Amino acid sequence: MPFIFSLLVIALMIGALIDIITRDDSRVRFLPKMVWIIIVILLPLIGSILWFALGREYSSDGVSMPRIPRRARSAGPASAPPQAPPRPVDTRTTEQQIADLDREIEEWRLRQEIEKRRQERGED
Repeated sequence: MPFIFSLLVIALMIGALIDIITRDDSRVRFLPKMVWIIIVILLPLIGSILWFALGREYSSDGVSMPRIPRRARSAGPASAPPQAPPRPVDTRTTEQQIADLDREIEEWRLRQEIEKRRQERGED
C-alpha cells in the first residue's frame, strides 16, 4: 500500500510540474512559476495539491482564456483608462544619431552667431 501511495504522489508531482512548465505565465496565480516548481519539488504532495487548488487559473467553460488583471476585472469597462499611444521607435544607428546631434549643435552655434552679429549691427 505505501508503494502505491508513493507512485500516486510521484505521478501527481510529475503532472503538476508538467502543468506548471507548460502553462502560460499569465495563467499562474499568486506566485511566479519558478516558485511553484520549487514548492512542488520540495513538498510533492502538498505542493501539487496547492498548485491545482490555488496556483492554476481555471476558465469557467474549460476553454483557455486570456488572463484579465484583477483591477480590470473589478472595474467596469466604462472606467478603463485610455491607453497611451505607443512610444516611437528610433531606427537610426548610433552613428546616425551622433551625426544628427552634431548637425543640431552646429545649427544652434550658427544661430547664436547670427543673433550676436544682429545685436552688434543694431548697437552701431
